[in-house]
Amino acid sequence: MLTITVLEGDETGQELLEQALRVLDPSLLGLELALERFDLSLAKRRETNNQIVHEAAEAMRASGFGLKAATVTPEGKDDVGSPNRILREGIDGKVIIRTGRRIPGVNPFGSIYHPISIVRMAVGDAYGAKQWREGVEGSEDEVALRTERITRGVCAATSEYAFRTAREMHGKVYGGPKWTVSPVYEGILKEEMDAAAGRHPDVAYEPVLIDATYAGLISGAADRPLVIPTLNRDGDCLSDLVMPMFGSIAGSESVLLAFDAELQTQVAMAEAPHGTAPALQGKNVANPMAMILACGAVLGYAGRSGEEGAETASRAVYEAVLEAVGAGIRTPDLGGHSTTSEFTDEVVNRIRTKLEVWSSLGSTR
Repeated sequence: MLTITVLEGDETGQELLEQALRVLDPSLLGLELALERFDLSLAKRRETNNQIVHEAAEAMRASGFGLKAATVTPEGKDDVGSPNRILREGIDGKVIIRTGRRIPGVNPFGSIYHPISIVRMAVGDAYGAKQWREGVEGSEDEVALRTERITRGVCAATSEYAFRTAREMHGKVYGGPKWTVSPVYEGILKEEMDAAAGRHPDVAYEPVLIDATYAGLISGAADRPLVIPTLNRDGDCLSDLVMPMFGSIAGSESVLLAFDAELQTQVAMAEAPHGTAPALQGKNVANPMAMILACGAVLGYAGRSGEEGAETASRAVYEAVLEAVGAGIRTPDLGGHSTTSEFTDEVVNRIRTKLEVWSSLGSTR
């Protein structure tokens, strides 16, 4: 039986999760499927002093698959903070991948038609860095300092996974860090990118400084599918640019991956890349695409790990979402008038029809 660890969240994030879970109905997909739920709401994290987050990470290591709703990160420095760092460290996550792709019927920025995948290191760099201030508080001489850290192992995983992804997409590995300004710190990622390029001579490779990468995306570098390996913070910023270029930050899923020594996936946790959108809570207008696609992503990784029927179910989810948008069933952020639940209704109906047709044809098409 396929077990998926479900991490509940806050505000609109939780509402979208509940809608997305409708596509993981075992009777809909024809799969033996169990959902193991953990409450990662801000209230529960405070109540348990983040112990619930550690328990959820342990459960994901056991199941191999996770689905996470958006959660609130409180601003107070003595509060529980974001659960994301705990989860990433708890499963030994190395890479986060987010792929912007054309949404049918929605005009992308600059007529970009090829997918763009951001392969970002999941830990280290600016996140979790030691920070402190020196000097007289409030004076002109007060200094803020930060000590950042990345490891060659994470850089190697990020680079290797980027090249493997580019091969699957028939695309090009593009971009990189600011290695000229920071040859020691950021240069370690560039060294691993070059090493991965040597192992994959059949994959197109165009290393470009991070600032030129931004400019290239705006000015037409995406003449084929692109895969961009990045530092943690660079990838966070870059993916927030790429997603809206295709129409909406809610148009794609985000997947955190943990690997074994051979870079085979051990844990895949999918989520929406957007936040909890408190202004939309209770209005039934938020776009559930990213959370539904996150379900499709988890099923896809389960299928590649040998779960029978999961890959077919994954394909049905992806196609149903994109076809629904193409048919004009769109939430307001994409210029439509459909509600969250109406869009999900359409996706569920399309999944059911696809699986029935494919079954009658004895095919996954």
